[in-house]
Parts: sequence; structure tokens; C-alpha cells
Amino acid sequence: MTVERPDGVRAFRNPRGVARAVPYEGARERVLNRPGFEAAEREIGLWPGYAETPLHRLPALAARFGVASLCYKDESGRFGLGSFKALGGAYAVFRILKSSIEAQNGDHAVRSRDIIAGDWREIVEAITVTCATDGNHGRSVAWGAKLFGCRCVIFVHEHVSEGRRAAIAKFGAEVIRVSGNYDDSVRHAAAQAREQGWTVVSDTTYEGYREIPIDVMHGYGVMAREIVRQMTDGPPTHVFVQAGVGGLAASVCASFWIAWQARRPALVIVEPIEADCHFQSGLAGRPVAVPGKLDTVMAGLACGEVSPLAWEILDAGAAAYAVVDDRFAIDAMRVLARPSAGDPAIVAGETGGCGLALMLALERRDELRDTLGLDESSCVLLIGSEGDTDAQIYRRIVGGAGVGVPS
Repeated sequence: MTVERPDGVRAFRNPRGVARAVPYEGARERVLNRPGFEAAEREIGLWPGYAETPLHRLPALAARFGVASLCYKDESGRFGLGSFKALGGAYAVFRILKSSIEAQNGDHAVRSRDIIAGDWREIVEAITVTCATDGNHGRSVAWGAKLFGCRCVIFVHEHVSEGRRAAIAKFGAEVIRVSGNYDDSVRHAAAQAREQGWTVVSDTTYEGYREIPIDVMHGYGVMAREIVRQMTDGPPTHVFVQAGVGGLAASVCASFWIAWQARRPALVIVEPIEADCHFQSGLAGRPVAVPGKLDTVMAGLACGEVSPLAWEILDAGAAAYAVVDDRFAIDAMRVLARPSAGDPAIVAGETGGCGLALMLALERRDELRDTLGLDESSCVLLIGSEGDTDAQIYRRIVGGAGVGVPS
């Protein structure tokens, strides 16, 4: 059933979603799998600065929304980059370098700490990695390139803020602005890579390009595996996951399916109304491209095309789809910065608060809560995917009075 409302929120149950008791196997396992997640966790856990990010309990907000519990995984401190993306792009850079070194040196096992120490410098410095980005993914790729010592070129589209462009450039990457939207910049980066002999590090897939995005998504799984350990009372009933191309959502879906099996939570994909490619694809039963400017304050979600690999996981793994208006995302940032008594203050960027934006949109909307299966027994997990990745935009939205506002 699809519920349409004129006040900035829509939702529907996924008619192709499989029962929780269905095992994680077959084609899905050939995309994302336990060995891939475990390998990423082993490697990333040894990087300088690695630490688990916090899982906040928000009892005051849970009471406000009439649910049993509300948890928020806060990625704002991840490796000092401000988002979960630090896990994916940088890990894929390492995997590219590892593969190239091993191809030139037989079966010699290559570890990230050896590359960081300067071993294999001649090989590493000859490699250029590139990608298109709305901000956070490019920052991760640029940081990974600096950490391991290779060259990096990043393409940003015309709607990416100057603050986010500068944050990428500070890691030594060459940042090139191109016209069009995010999907246009993805195609431009791929064309330049073919022409120049560079390696694309993308979190979305296209014809003939699969393995690197799989590495990216396995890197994201580090966050989900942390959550599994942190949820000491057992799995939540629901997880609200924001989606751009879908890499994060697919990684979370697969990780929880593997870890919790029949107890896995109902996964609800949340998008901006102005960039709703998953919502439209869910309605159509196949990937649908959404054209136009994709103009949303949730810049990290301004994507018009679903990653085909993500679709292979989410078409059956998602329980529901929802879209929200930008004003709820803005409200979410302010609510998190100025919490009710008992809840911690949290710095969340426009994309980071997307799950809470949906909770705000659901207030006093019983038919939508019913659509998503929410009631007083629900335990809801929100993915706080980013902090103030553009501090100027954050301060303009939140203001200077909230205790969660960074100085």
C-alpha cells in the first residue's frame, strides 16, 4: 500500500520484500558476504585513528514518538572526516593498491601498514585514483590516497558547496568542478579515467564495473558490524537508512541480514522527495532514473540513479520506502543539536539526520506509522551518516545557540 500526502512525506511497503526467515544466500551473497565484511573490518581496524563510533540512546525522543526505544549511530567523528564514507572510499583505494602491488610482485601479501610506511612507493605513486562526489565519498577517496601515497583527482558537480570542495582539496587531491548533477559527474569521471588511464573509485556500479563498489560497500559494513556489537539488548525492530545510490543501505541490509538472520530489523529506505530514485524504482519494480537538478538540502542524497549492485540487495531486502521534504531534515538537525532532557546533543549534517527527519514527518500520522509497522513496542535505529561536513551550512541552518553546535 502506498500512502501519499500533500505535506511532505510518502511511504509504501515493498511488495517484493522477502520474509525475515529467508536466508541470506545465492545472488546476494555473490555481491556482499561475510568474508568480505570480515576482511574489511580486519584491515580498517588497524588503520591509524580507528575507533568505534558511538551508538546514542535517545529516550526523550523515543517517548515523544511513542516507540519503545530510539538509537542513533553517530558517524560524525569517523577518522576525523565527519562521515561513514571514510570507511568505503579509502578501503577501496587500499584494495586497488594492494592488487596492483601483488600483480607486480607475485603472491607477496601486502598490508596497509606497509604501504603507509612507504613500502612499494614507486608502484603506488604511479597510480591515480578518481571519482565523482557530492562531498563525503570524495573526501574519503582523497584521504585514502594521501594516507597510502597515490595521486588523486576528484570531480564535483556544480551544486556541491565550496566548503565541501575545499574539504576534499585539503588532502592534496586535484578537485575539478563540472557542470550538471551528480549522475553527470559520475559519467564524466568514468570518461576521464578511461582517457587518462586512472582508476575510478565509485560507490555506484555500471556496465563492466562492479568489484571496486563491492569493496566500498564492504568497507561501509564496518559501521554495521559495530552496531551489531553495540546493540547489547538485541536487534532493533526497524532501521531507517538514507539512500543516495544505495551503497550504504545495501551494506547495512546485508550486514544485519547476515548477523541477525530471521531477527533482522525491517529496513526502511529514506530519501529526499526531490531525489527519490529508490522510491520510484521500488514502485516500478526495477531501477528507474530520476532526471533533473535533484535539488535538495540533503546534498549527499542528491542522486538520480540507483546502483545496480545495491538494487540486487535492496529489491528483496528493503521492507519499505519513504521520502521526506527538506524541511524535516532541517528540523532534525535542530532537534539533535538542542535535545530534550536526558538525550545527548548531536551534530548531524543535512544527510545525517535523514532518519530522524522521517520520524518527525510521521508524528500524528497514524496511517503512515501503520504502513511502516511502527507502534509502542518498536525499537528504531537511525543511521547518523554525517556530522557538519560543511560547517558554514550547518551553522546557517542550526544557528549558534544549540549545545550541539561546534565552535
